[in-house]
Amino acid sequence: MADYRFLPLDNLRFPLIARFYKDHYPAGKPKKDEIIWTMEREKRLAGSVRFRQFEQFQLLTGMLIAPDLRGKKLGAAFLRAIEEQISSKDCYCLAYRYLTPLYEEAGFVLIDSNELPEELQGRYASYCNSGKDLIPMKHLPV
Repeated sequence: MADYRFLPLDNLRFPLIARFYKDHYPAGKPKKDEIIWTMEREKRLAGSVRFRQFEQFQLLTGMLIAPDLRGKKLGAAFLRAIEEQISSKDCYCLAYRYLTPLYEEAGFVLIDSNELPEELQGRYASYCNSGKDLIPMKHLPV
């Protein structure tokens, strides 16, 4: 992973991220008030992850690895590289069930939906009611 760079998004590059999500994950629309990290290699955008900020916590959301690079353990490397951001304040994620091992490796644990902050409980219920197979998780700093 030495040839990948993990960087906080420069606001001037926001249109690049917006296009990346539009091309590969249209439901995951980035917002300018989110903290966004990128994974790049040879001037190519390889991945992105967003952190929606709340007063007492943050939500890791919209993690996206370029489709042609999936299955190469880049998601795990990305989460390790941004550990400082993840640990900067309480961090939750609503993960697709099949990605549970990835997030567990990064220090997230399964929690019951009633353990989510109130601001996330309705969002979680709405996503599940729309057919998404998500599980609530919380990061436990080491």
